[in-house]
Amino acid sequence: MDEPTPDDIRAAVAAAAGALRASAAADWSILAGDLEWSCRRTLDHMIDAVVWYAANLATASSEDCGDLRDGAPATTPIADVLRGLEPSGSILARVAEATPAGVRGYHGAGRADASGFLAMGCDETLVHAFDICAGLGLSFHPPPDVCDRVVRRLFPWAPEHQDPWERLLWSNGRVALPEHPRLGPNWGWWCAPLSEWDGTARTDRGSGD
Repeated sequence: MDEPTPDDIRAAVAAAAGALRASAAADWSILAGDLEWSCRRTLDHMIDAVVWYAANLATASSEDCGDLRDGAPATTPIADVLRGLEPSGSILARVAEATPAGVRGYHGAGRADASGFLAMGCDETLVHAFDICAGLGLSFHPPPDVCDRVVRRLFPWAPEHQDPWERLLWSNGRVALPEHPRLGPNWGWWCAPLSEWDGTARTDRGSGD
């Protein structure tokens, strides 16, 4: 199976930034799709999460390394906050490239290897970009090959479907698929190496957010 690569997280943050940048002057205080967060809070979370993944992988920690970034100051213009999106992905990509095989870091859903952190970084970036775009009335269509690798790495139980992006959104409880209702809020993912997956579908327990 092709696993997510450092170039995938670079592509994910570039796609998200490209979709959002033109609406930097919009009202980002509105809710992001079905979330209880504003679009601005969701953007901050995207950047915070990817940097946090990089830190946990870089330290190969068995415990949470703590928050390295906790949002931008409230007075920071959205355009300036958006400038942090692509660098966050570059940081995770560089850490993954420098990480020896077998090294793992902390995550509450399981100690992840580099491919797991890259997949989670892509997932956080793409799915929350979808949430923000839903709030702002924008369309968003990320690279399908990246979506496919993320689904296969984090959600090996996901039903087959012709559109990898819709499949990723289903896995994150955002949409329904034919014959597969939309998941509730307690969906989860598998971020430890796939060789350790126990075959259980995390569609009703755990949390990916």
